[in-house]
Amino acid sequence: MKNLRTATDAQNKMCVEIVHGFCNSFGFRVVILPRYNKTVMSEEMQPCPECNSPYGYFLRDGVYACPECGHEWNPEELSKENELVVKDSNGNVLKDGDSVIVIKNLPVKGASGPVKAGTKVKNIRLVEGDHNIDCKIDGFGAMALKSEFVRKA
Repeated sequence: MKNLRTATDAQNKMCVEIVHGFCNSFGFRVVILPRYNKTVMSEEMQPCPECNSPYGYFLRDGVYACPECGHEWNPEELSKENELVVKDSNGNVLKDGDSVIVIKNLPVKGASGPVKAGTKVKNIRLVEGDHNIDCKIDGFGAMALKSEFVRKA
């Protein structure tokens, strides 16, 4: 292959397409640096979220492609989709550290009385599961609540 610095633009384009096709078939990343007119390869690969193939390769602008199933994805968007989203009874999105108010009397096993409606709970922590709020309530201690029984304060 000719030196890309001395080749004409048409030859550059042809050489780059050849190098790009060759490198993509092996999972390498090809980056064209216009200032120096040379290619840079990276061995960065990510598993495909569709078929779990370990050969996902960098395609362009943060997009990866799978050579086995043809799926294209952006890893940054996947991480945003996998974030935990918890909503209160009114549909407001809750986050760690928020304060909430209990909207209904909630019976507590082993306690003398229920958690009364209108009780303010500060500094909640969101967790996976059916009871998706961990918190401490004065007089009751640490407990888990369902988000459907609270509203954002």
